[in-house]
Amino acid sequence: MTSSSEGDGVAPDAEREAPSASDAERAPLPSAAAEPARSPATIAGALDEPDEAAAEPVESGPDPERLRARFGRPFEAGDVIFREGEPGTEAYLLEEGRVRLIKKVRGAERSLMVLKPGDLFGESALLGGAARWSTAIALSRGVALALDQGTLQNLVERNPAVALRIIKQLVGRLRDAEDQIEIMMLTDTQSKVVNALLKLAQQSRAASGSSSNGASFAISPMELSTRVGLDVDTVKRAVQQLREGQYLRVADERLEIPDIDALRRLFSLLGLKDEIRGEQ
Repeated sequence: MTSSSEGDGVAPDAEREAPSASDAERAPLPSAAAEPARSPATIAGALDEPDEAAAEPVESGPDPERLRARFGRPFEAGDVIFREGEPGTEAYLLEEGRVRLIKKVRGAERSLMVLKPGDLFGESALLGGAARWSTAIALSRGVALALDQGTLQNLVERNPAVALRIIKQLVGRLRDAEDQIEIMMLTDTQSKVVNALLKLAQQSRAASGSSSNGASFAISPMELSTRVGLDVDTVKRAVQQLREGQYLRVADERLEIPDIDALRRLFSLLGLKDEIRGEQ
């Protein structure tokens, strides 16, 4: 992750900000895309298996063209894939591009998360016609595989590994939601950013199995601002302050936290300062 020309500590957004869900109505997504792309492992591979329940997995891997012909829904930057409140008839597996989920709170739109290839979204379709909980807006050009309830049910029943992956994604969403609630309860801007970075560092270290006291991970300014509920410029200023204090570094388009314990001590000090201000 490289810093911007102003030295604000977070790489410039790779994606441009998408228009809000209240913009002009967009036509339904087209039915298929023609150009080849990466196919996420496991779920896409299972989709590409023959329909017979006892069929063996395809040894050569999933065929992107076949998957797109059956399930592909291409989109352009700014397209509204679905809207909050609509019936959830299909779930989506993001194959290429980036998508942002937003939700209206008291008339204002708040970002929930930024999705990347391999993510499942619109999972309210699992409940059979339940209303969408959020609006999905494309941040870039891409394609998603649209899976109706029957396809999802068949996929889960025939492939325990796929069912486990879906469960893990949903559990991860729950964990992220709980983390966001905790961050929203903090009143200090710097505390919000530090708390989010600590959680990301811990997740990164757990995923890599590392026993070191440092961590490195990639995250865009928009993704970090979504996690903490602050605007991008405010997040950039907070990250720059942490850079100046040598709590983190930016290298090769990644955030590096050399000493997680030091960042944890900073978080405690910020909490103490907040308590002192509250008592005055």
